Amino acid sequence: MGTGGAGPEGWLVVVDLQHVFGDEDSPWTAPRFEEVRPRIRRLVEAFGDRVVWTRFVAPAEPVGAWKEYYEEYDFALQPPDAPCYQLVEDPGAHPVVDATTFGKWGPELAGLVGEGPLTVAGVATDCCVVSTVLPAADAGVHVRVVTDACAGAGDEEHARALQVMGGYAPLVTFATTDEVLAGA
Repeated sequence: MGTGGAGPEGWLVVVDLQHVFGDEDSPWTAPRFEEVRPRIRRLVEAFGDRVVWTRFVAPAEPVGAWKEYYEEYDFALQPPDAPCYQLVEDPGAHPVVDATTFGKWGPELAGLVGEGPLTVAGVATDCCVVSTVLPAADAGVHVRVVTDACAGAGDEEHARALQVMGGYAPLVTFATTDEVLAGA
């Protein structure tokens, strides 16, 4: 791993690169999951020590509207250490933020990354990524979404999520993996 001052500016947040979104037999598979993994690995290497991984995990006891959600997706009511919730990449010494919500922006992530800026990659663009990006931007953090290092529930869903996040410009910007690595 590199030092805190090397590589691209700010922090890389890798959203939910977990088996539940990558395994072909999962109801939540992001079809381009395997396609984005090598790009995410390149980004992780470039950001060195300034990487945070996130994980979506089910609550022990769903409350509110989440009760209905887990009635529909009862397969997901598993403990945080279940195989489906494990990361597909080894986070090494990087922190891992677990949350029972789609969005991972909150006191724990904010406490790690401060005022950013953030570069975000991961899955699913149209769920956990957009739910993390928009609250961070709303909090005044500049967020750059790596368009080719995110995967949605499908290509149309991915494109729609990018369009929604684009409405938050200039708080939210976009780049490709190569642009990030080139310092653009």
